[in-house]
Amino acid sequence: MKKSGVSTKCVHSGDLIDDKFKGATSPIFPSTAYDFVDVEEDRYPRYFNTPNQKALSKKIADLENCESALLFSSGIAAIYTSLFSFIKSGDHVIFQSSIYGGTLNLVIKEFKKFNIEYSLVDSFVVNDYEKEIKNNTKIIFVESPSNPLLKIIDLNAIANLSKKYNLISIIDNTFSSPINQNPADFGIDIVLHSATKYLGGHSDILAGTLASSNSNIDKIIESSINYGGNLSEYTVWLLERSIKTLSLRVKKQNENAIKIAEYLTTLDKVKSVYYPGLKSHSDHELSKKQMKGFGGMLSFELSDLDTAILFTRKLNLVKSAMSLGGVESTLCSPSLTSHSKISKAERENLGIFDGLLRFSIGIEDSEDIIDDLNQAFEKL
Repeated sequence: MKKSGVSTKCVHSGDLIDDKFKGATSPIFPSTAYDFVDVEEDRYPRYFNTPNQKALSKKIADLENCESALLFSSGIAAIYTSLFSFIKSGDHVIFQSSIYGGTLNLVIKEFKKFNIEYSLVDSFVVNDYEKEIKNNTKIIFVESPSNPLLKIIDLNAIANLSKKYNLISIIDNTFSSPINQNPADFGIDIVLHSATKYLGGHSDILAGTLASSNSNIDKIIESSINYGGNLSEYTVWLLERSIKTLSLRVKKQNENAIKIAEYLTTLDKVKSVYYPGLKSHSDHELSKKQMKGFGGMLSFELSDLDTAILFTRKLNLVKSAMSLGGVESTLCSPSLTSHSKISKAERENLGIFDGLLRFSIGIEDSEDIIDDLNQAFEKL
């Protein structure tokens, strides 16, 4: 049977059929109490096996070319659960240092409580990760493109390194979405998303997803049931509805982002522009090899924090917002939001200076976004 295209998967994979009324959309099964007599399995929301959860998990798995998937109440719940399903006291984990600030905060604040060691690698050269491997290392965790500087790491090389030392490789694939990048195709073991972002796409859902092999998912479920980070059926239903348009939204955001990135490179007031779709980006050639589109995220740097905040206040169309991936274009300061929980010195060590603005490109007409940016720059 011919494999479906990605847009078809967005709409039809994991369909939950309305057998009774023949409706075109998936029905909602909001019950938290199911019969336990003469049933194939005991259904319970915290067991990740209710009808809506199972149907949407199939869609996520299909989109990421994985065998199975799970849904969580937030992206950080998916991250925490994926990590703690494979590590225990005395173990060691290697992290790319340029990752989501919430993940860094989790590692820095929580790992020491459980006597878990970690290394932060301030590099995108895979050999530097091999140098950090110890006898007790269990996981390599990366993010590509990275948050917020859009750096790219060689996924195939990370996967091969992990297999060489019998480690679990995990990636936060949020910035790419399954439309632009499928890390499992390069051998990555576990693929994570903050579904609050592109998968939800309308800035009204808090959720996370995790996709992997059946064997990994079986192991993760053992811990997941105890952690209680599953998603409500109502949010599952909303997320499924949103994913049906994921391909259309992301492709428009890709199209807009390259135009806006190129526009920003022409401005004297902009010190730097970070977008893997630009030929000037240090990882442009690698991103072409492993991404199908360059994404709707970019960052650019102004002179300082005061200028960055003043600029956001002059915008009319583009919103100032902490999250990303919605249909509307939004700007935020990583120093004040995603990376605010780490020190200024730590941020600057990662290349995140106070004048940096992270730009989530929406699906508006690109000309209107550029006009709004232009009038704000003129007022600086």
